[in-house]
Amino acid sequence: MSASAENAPSEMAEVESGMIGRLWARVGHIALPLAGLVIAAIAIGVLDRFLKDVTYDQVREAIIRLPASDLLLAFCFTLLSFAAVAVYDLVAVETVAPKRVSKVLSASVGAAGYAISNALGFAILTGGALRYRVYANEGIDLPDVGRIIGTSWLAIWFAFAVLIGAGLVIDPADAPLFDRLPPSVDVAIGIAILATVALFLVWLRGGERVAGWGKFSLRLPSSRGAALQLLAGVVDMAAAASVLYVLLPDSVQIGPALFMLVYTVAIIVGIASHAPGGLGAFEATLVGSLGLGNNPEALAALLVYRLIYTILPFVIATLGVLAFEVAGHRSHVSKRVKSIARVIEPLVPPLSAGLTFLGGAVLMISGVTPGHEARLDTLSDFVPLPFVELSHLAASVVAVAMLVVARGLARRLETAWWVALGLFGLGALFSLLKGLDWEEAVILGLSSAVLIAFRTSFYRRPTRGWGGGVSSLSIGWLVGLSSIVLLSVWLGFVAYRDVDYSNQLWWEFAFEADAPRFLRFALVALLLTVGLALNTLIHRWGPVQPENAPIPNAVPAIVANAPQTEAALAFLGDKQFLLSPDKRGFVMYARSGGSLIAMGEPIGPADVVRDLGWAFRDLADRQAARTVFYEVGPESLPLFLDMGLVALKLGEVARVDLTNFTLEGPRRQPFRYAARKTEKDGVTFEVVPAAAIEAILPELRAVSDAWLDLKQGREKGFSLGFFDEEFMRHFDTAVMKQNGRIVAFANLWRGANKHELSVDLMRHAPDAPKIIMDALFARLMMYGHEEGYRWFNLGAAPLSGLVDNRLASCWNRFGAFLYRRGQNLYRFDGLKAFKEKFDPVWTPHYLVCPPGLDTVRSLIDVTQLISGSPLEFIRK
Repeated sequence: MSASAENAPSEMAEVESGMIGRLWARVGHIALPLAGLVIAAIAIGVLDRFLKDVTYDQVREAIIRLPASDLLLAFCFTLLSFAAVAVYDLVAVETVAPKRVSKVLSASVGAAGYAISNALGFAILTGGALRYRVYANEGIDLPDVGRIIGTSWLAIWFAFAVLIGAGLVIDPADAPLFDRLPPSVDVAIGIAILATVALFLVWLRGGERVAGWGKFSLRLPSSRGAALQLLAGVVDMAAAASVLYVLLPDSVQIGPALFMLVYTVAIIVGIASHAPGGLGAFEATLVGSLGLGNNPEALAALLVYRLIYTILPFVIATLGVLAFEVAGHRSHVSKRVKSIARVIEPLVPPLSAGLTFLGGAVLMISGVTPGHEARLDTLSDFVPLPFVELSHLAASVVAVAMLVVARGLARRLETAWWVALGLFGLGALFSLLKGLDWEEAVILGLSSAVLIAFRTSFYRRPTRGWGGGVSSLSIGWLVGLSSIVLLSVWLGFVAYRDVDYSNQLWWEFAFEADAPRFLRFALVALLLTVGLALNTLIHRWGPVQPENAPIPNAVPAIVANAPQTEAALAFLGDKQFLLSPDKRGFVMYARSGGSLIAMGEPIGPADVVRDLGWAFRDLADRQAARTVFYEVGPESLPLFLDMGLVALKLGEVARVDLTNFTLEGPRRQPFRYAARKTEKDGVTFEVVPAAAIEAILPELRAVSDAWLDLKQGREKGFSLGFFDEEFMRHFDTAVMKQNGRIVAFANLWRGANKHELSVDLMRHAPDAPKIIMDALFARLMMYGHEEGYRWFNLGAAPLSGLVDNRLASCWNRFGAFLYRRGQNLYRFDGLKAFKEKFDPVWTPHYLVCPPGLDTVRSLIDVTQLISGSPLEFIRK
């Protein structure tokens, strides 16, 4: 059996695994949030079932009666919980990147990040992105940041396991989900869980341990560090559970061990729901498991728990960051304060998003709950009823808009900042006009003041307008928004449970008509949410037309002075340009999906290339887009790696040394034959200068159209030329004529100082001799040699030169497999074999893009930009 046959099963397994991974990458970001929405819907059903006899007024009165001593205890346990949370990052950073980040900073980031993600949800977008920005500023690269986050998450999940195991051992009989099993089985399961954790700690004592999955590896902490993290996790969870436990009324009879078990399960269900802070799913799990239904005091405890454990830490984190943000802009403060302000600046966007999201939630809850009768009576003396009704209805629009704009703030969008500021003002105004809700107005006013203080952190300006900026939602964010709206509407029905609903309610307008106002408020909010969902689904996968600009006047001169022939792509008319301040260089680029894609390296003298590269990186950042450089050589890789980007090898470019080029020799025999044969058949070679191209454009168009019909293809773009008369007028064109008729042509790209010659469009008539293109290449090579050019650029051989080794990257192994197995479809090997006949020098070229999941998105965006559709890439 041959080696290739022996390797075939493993190769096929790798491909199948890769296909599953790519399928999950396509649907996973949809499936998980939708599963979360299903969990949220189930949670609402559970809450509605168990709370059918509880009224809004009963819960409000129970909150007022809560003892101050219980509130103080809850506050102390919250402090203890967040102190333990800070230890997660402290140990993780010391494990992955020892002594590279101060302990105060890592502890602060851990606590503040948890406060933000606990309030806002979307842990990857908030907590994960926050850690990346802070730690990256401290010089830690992306893989290590991922390991820090992974180590922290590992600690909390082991804490979950310990608490569940302990709960099953201590109180097995009443454990929810396990109560149908014999207590002895519950105890056995608990002991097995605890023993597994203990064995894991013992295993870590054997030296440095590394866990890996595919390409990703995670250096595990020492046994001491793991034990410390585990202890911190147990303290964190125990303290967090105690916050709620001390608030529960005496009527709830449940032991601490069983409560810890139920609380831990509720946290896990909340995480799975994808709702902000697990809102709804967490409460439903506790209510259903502990039998808290129809108990107003227990529901009051849950609400106050949310205020103390979720909202209060978020407010404290916001005030802390605000203090440093303001101090950092003052000239007289110490350098240490300024440096701290710069380090914690990445906290600003998620905090601002959280403020706006919570502001929208406050308006939603206010709009679906009854107003104060005394305030409405006072309001009726000053404000006409139509203004009250319209303000109440408008508040629903503002509430949903705030939930949407929050994501734009998380992405640092300048437009989102302006819109959020306006929404805060409108929200405060409508809160007063709809019911003199001055508390809401004060909260929104203070939030807008915080937003003003954070002004400099919002600078990005997407070029895709409103749809690509403020209102562009991810599936996860849309699910979180939908969860808040659905929970608020359900809360409204709970508040007005005693109302006799009828069609007349929709048209009832009066100061005391709270229920009709709630129905209209809920209808508008739901319709807006459905509209946003449709907008997201349509525009998320809809084609995006590139936004092009006129070619600047400085570009032709820069192209003429460029030794790289690919600079001629600037004349295609399908790109935008970023010029250097002195107009000596440019980056040509286009927008596709969420990526800003530069064609090749910056064009210009060496002394402006580096600055142009960083300027393009900054431009993409300001437009909230991924930075992508397509088809770049190895010389500039250090520049792109310094930007935090990764390089994927696309293949190799073939360049023929024309200095001593000749058609002699056995490897060139097919080209000698083609040149001589076509010459005998009356085919002539001629280079038509650009100044004379106008006269033959109709004939070139006919050849091009016939060639496209023959190939059953379509014009591409961006990295490849397409037939456009304005584009063709810029270049000399080599033509092959038979009996005075053009049967083949290729437009010529000339590098400055005769550094390089290459061809772009190479097309022939269907009835041209079969060897016409071989003859054309032979004539072009000799023409370049006679003209004194150093190199002839034959273009790229896709996927050529990729390493097929089990230790190579997934991209290299997949590309190498496709190169070997896909020749029947794409003829990769045939293309390289053709170019190999000229004995070229092969140089690798790369796609440079952000790492992680953004790599896949960048590949899709590039494919769509060049081919018009990702599906076009796989057409034969």
